[in-house]
Amino acid sequence: MIEDIEIQWLLSFQAVYEKMSFKQAAQQLQLPSSNVSRHVALLEQRLNMRLLQRSTRKMTATAAGSQLYTSLTPLLTAMDHAIDEVALHGDSLRGVLRVISPDLPFLADIFADFCVQHPHLQLQCDTQLNPQQGMLDGFDVVLRFGRGRLSDCAWVAKEMIRWPSCVVAAPALLQRICAPSTVAELSRLPCISSFSVLEGMPWRFKGGHIAQVDASYKVNSGHIAMAAALRGLGLAILPKHACADALAAGTLVALELDQDPEDLVLYAYYAGGQFALQKVKVFLRHLETQLANVQS
Repeated sequence: MIEDIEIQWLLSFQAVYEKMSFKQAAQQLQLPSSNVSRHVALLEQRLNMRLLQRSTRKMTATAAGSQLYTSLTPLLTAMDHAIDEVALHGDSLRGVLRVISPDLPFLADIFADFCVQHPHLQLQCDTQLNPQQGMLDGFDVVLRFGRGRLSDCAWVAKEMIRWPSCVVAAPALLQRICAPSTVAELSRLPCISSFSVLEGMPWRFKGGHIAQVDASYKVNSGHIAMAAALRGLGLAILPKHACADALAAGTLVALELDQDPEDLVLYAYYAGGQFALQKVKVFLRHLETQLANVQS
């Protein structure tokens, strides 16, 4: 009987069973909802049994559907792992991998290590801190920073590394101003903002507030922002790990506000979802592993 059943029917059934929704399953599989519905119907027709009970209000699995899912899932997972393993060590990792990335020293080492491990892949890396949506065509992976809720995008956004942040000020600045205790007070104080990265407004807080700060000093570099903060040019939001030495030395002071800043997150954007190119999957896996070492 197996020769009469297509693998995509089984994948569609698995996704629908897990989501109990044709629409959500279709989004996960990157397929039209009509295709997913048809796949499940064809599978039920071929097996001559109902797997999912549909109604206008909800969907439930039949006993046969639950049994099929339980037996099927480990087999599909094993098949996926087997294909990944062959692709990982076979000849499929060839061609060009096109990446947009911030120009960061630790990423440079990670990229070089990846190319050493996969000599048949050619890496083309364009270093841009704030690539625009229209520039993404032709690239396989785009690495971008974000704070707070992401804007809608046709690409998949995968979190690679997250840095908790804090609002800091130099002691000399705190002698000239009244140190704020609430986010609302930031609007009347000198601040160091971003020029275009993070939508030009990095002052996002976990309570959902976006501070409208007065920024006469705008930069697209954390290093430049910290240098300006150290000289008392304004308050700054910085990742805690980046300013840890300055905080320990007392050259910067972390302010206690009523809301904590949103974390700074490095996202990897890529197309294809579950069916992304194998070279992209392997690159992201390598990146995720190496960034975990950076974070620790």
